[in-house]
Amino acid sequence: MNKIFIIGNLTRDPELSETAGGTSVCRFSVAVNRSYTDDNGERQVDFFNVTAWRGTAEAVAKYARKGKKIAVHGSVQIRNWEDNQGNKRTSVDVIAQEVEFLSPKDDGERETLAGQMRGKPSLQAFDDDSDIPF
Repeated sequence: MNKIFIIGNLTRDPELSETAGGTSVCRFSVAVNRSYTDDNGERQVDFFNVTAWRGTAEAVAKYARKGKKIAVHGSVQIRNWEDNQGNKRTSVDVIAQEVEFLSPKDDGERETLAGQMRGKPSLQAFDDDSDIPF
């Protein structure tokens, strides 16, 4: 079973792009604090490279920003390659299956979301039970 759950802060703004076939892909990095401190009393941090695909990629690119807290559920992918000097390299990446945004919205985000909602019709209460057969 290959599963990973991380909660941390984005270290940079997500980068959204598309594959040659038009599939959305978003890459970002998450800093995760370890649960203990070192001998100097400093908390250690691990940095995870994360890749999200399709709708998840688009949501991350739209709503996540550097410094915001995020939860990622996914799997670990290990890639091996050779660099320009012929050295063998290894990369460990998280492939996001689900992402949850944990930071509260700031005022600018609230205004943007409110503006997006203004053009949508709202539901009206309907209190007429006369046609219900039971």
